[in-house]
Amino acid sequence: MNILIVGGTGMIGGNTALLLREQGHEVTLMSRSRPTSQALADFDFIATNYLTDDCRNGRLDGFDSLVFAAAADLRMLPQDGSVTPEQFYEQANTVAVPKFFEAAKAAGMRRAVYIGSFYPQVAPQRIAVCPYVKSRHLADEAVRAMSCDSFVTCSLNAPFVLGQLPGLEIPHLGALIQYARGEFAGLPVFAPEGGTNHMTAGSLAEAVSGALARGVGGTPYLIGDVNYSWKEYLELWFDAVGKPAELEVRAEDHPMLPNVMMFAGVGATVSYEPNPEETALLGYSRGHLGQEIAEVVAALG
Repeated sequence: MNILIVGGTGMIGGNTALLLREQGHEVTLMSRSRPTSQALADFDFIATNYLTDDCRNGRLDGFDSLVFAAAADLRMLPQDGSVTPEQFYEQANTVAVPKFFEAAKAAGMRRAVYIGSFYPQVAPQRIAVCPYVKSRHLADEAVRAMSCDSFVTCSLNAPFVLGQLPGLEIPHLGALIQYARGEFAGLPVFAPEGGTNHMTAGSLAEAVSGALARGVGGTPYLIGDVNYSWKEYLELWFDAVGKPAELEVRAEDHPMLPNVMMFAGVGATVSYEPNPEETALLGYSRGHLGQEIAEVVAALG
């Protein structure tokens, strides 16, 4: 297949690009700026901002399939007060994502995978109260509604995803390593209440490959791997840097895992087991999170 990956220069898209090329596919990356990771330097690249650029001008022609890994999240939200979260997420996700898929369909692509968020499926009560969750829900529904015999679309609704690429800066991971090593003087050391499901970028890339090959049109696949409390998750990082700790759990805002990123609700626990039949269909492996944390620490520490 000749595959276009939107958001292909990021951690999720980049890992997916490497796997798909390894499997023999032709892969082109699309993003606002060229990749900073040397692992992606020799991929074909198309500079595009899907929020503002005209994607019906021929730049999508010639591709068989689409992987969309570029929906907006908290990292992209302007902090200058120029727009409200409701306005930003509505434009970036609810409006712009389906518009891009419509352009891909018009360009003749045959299959498409949308990398969505698990929140609408695991915390549906948040759709009505959280602008981010609402926008992801509406974008997912709109993308899947386009599915037909000539344009098969499905979504992979992923939990917290951990991964890295050589040369790609991921500030949050570096900060977690420093926090576990005790390098932030004055920051309290504890774990917040609640927890969530996690998976690695490598496992997600395998799921994308399976969805491109075997995904059923119109299906929202809830994918994931292991459930950890935030206490258990943070303690894995302390173990990985060689400073094991038994963390106290506190009902207060955490410096590394702040309340603003807890879209399921502050103190909420999101725990689930992915459907085994869907996991087998998509063909992704599990059980790699501890190893991935160790590899991240080795690479960034």
